[in-house]
Amino acid sequence: MPKSANAVDVAIIGAGPAGLTAAYLLTKSGYSVTVIEKDPVYVGGISRTVEHEGFRFDIGGHRFFSKSKEVVDLWNEILPDDFIERPRMSRIYYGGKFYSYPLRAFEALINLGVWTSTLCMASYAKAKLFPKKDVKSFEDWVVNQFGHKLYSIFFKTYTEKVWGMPCDEMSADWAAQRIKGLSLGAAVLDGLKRSLGLNKKPNDGMATKTLLETFRYPRKGPGMMWEAARDRVLEGGNRVLMDHALKAMRFDGATQRWNVQATHGGETVTINAAHVISSAPMRELAGRIQPLPATIPAAMDLHYRDFLTVALMIRSEDLFPDNWIYIHEEGVQVGRVQNFRSWSPEMVPDAELACVGLEYFCFEGDGLWSSSDADLVALATRELAQLGLADPATVVGGAVVRQEKAYPVYDDHYRDNVDALRRELEELYPTLHLVGRNGMHRYNNQDHAMMTAMLTVRNIEAGERVYDIWNVNEDAEYHESGTEGEQAALASERLVPGRLKAA
Repeated sequence: MPKSANAVDVAIIGAGPAGLTAAYLLTKSGYSVTVIEKDPVYVGGISRTVEHEGFRFDIGGHRFFSKSKEVVDLWNEILPDDFIERPRMSRIYYGGKFYSYPLRAFEALINLGVWTSTLCMASYAKAKLFPKKDVKSFEDWVVNQFGHKLYSIFFKTYTEKVWGMPCDEMSADWAAQRIKGLSLGAAVLDGLKRSLGLNKKPNDGMATKTLLETFRYPRKGPGMMWEAARDRVLEGGNRVLMDHALKAMRFDGATQRWNVQATHGGETVTINAAHVISSAPMRELAGRIQPLPATIPAAMDLHYRDFLTVALMIRSEDLFPDNWIYIHEEGVQVGRVQNFRSWSPEMVPDAELACVGLEYFCFEGDGLWSSSDADLVALATRELAQLGLADPATVVGGAVVRQEKAYPVYDDHYRDNVDALRRELEELYPTLHLVGRNGMHRYNNQDHAMMTAMLTVRNIEAGERVYDIWNVNEDAEYHESGTEGEQAALASERLVPGRLKAA
């Protein structure tokens, strides 16, 4: 075992779902671990829960659903007594009307009108008869799947709000990863069943992909899970250093160990480790490795979308039943509206007040990001009224939460940049492990991020790369389909990559 307090088996950069999953499992296995986290208060990364005057805000909405039995078992192990079952309801707001999400066929027909619905079906038929063969962009992929008319109504506006770039400049990888498996025909058929009350659970376990009716959720938000994981790490004798930002890291070829420097206030702390697990954004990590990787230009060409939530406290028992509403309107900047009480009643401390979160997608340093909190609260209040969701006179308070690098951008050259950096780092540094959403520049869900950490721990325990974590989430049809635990063996097989080497 290491002799120095700052010498450990594994240094972990970032206390989000991936970093804390790794720290928890390594602690259980008897490894010495130090986690560094630049946030001074919260663990959980984008899955943290922010508190303000007794109100709790989930950063983006994090349902606890996984088709992997291993992930579900880990959640239950870390937080055995605090999950609640919540009904899932979300809608799309477009053209001054609400559309159920997923689609209810009759409702959509009435809302769009016969003429627009006919155009949608004609456009869909054209796309199926004459699909674009050279599919490169998000627009190409979605138009091929749904037709141009449905793309323009239900995909283009919202997607461009989220990413701040035209859909024809986004990689088709984004669409393939996030919405593959939801076909128009299947959506219409499911919508008909829903409209007629016939959407009963199938008994063969191989149903057409649809979205969950209910989900589990920690009663005080997702941060509750990661605070519990942190506490287990600390109880196991390991360290989680808050308000510590990665400054630099260098591999010592003579000792085959890493020196990781982190800044805290005006001081620099050095951690000596046999392995480093990083969930830091790839661009930031590459810029702090000494000497700089040869592929640093590729790393610097990776981009991120930032995000802020404006939480409004409103004098009302509740405003609407949805967990969240997608806003497809062009006349407002808000992209999504969360209803925190619908996630969990314990997120809102006052029964006479509702609390909603208006989500704005932006770039760090742009006009939205740089606006004062007061101006953002005023903007959110105006837009909530414009959407007809609340009277401005009933708004009694507000708070703003900013989240940098919330989404890795899938532009048309991101994959080449990621592959180049990955190849160099894996060749030079076998004991450096990239995990999680930003650590791998991949739009992973929380459970996928956890699985990359779980497999990395197995690789460290084995002393070699037994599992290729880059194959986690390669099955795009995994997302949200079925019920939790349904066909667990099959689900785990899809989520967990096969061994690279025989045992």
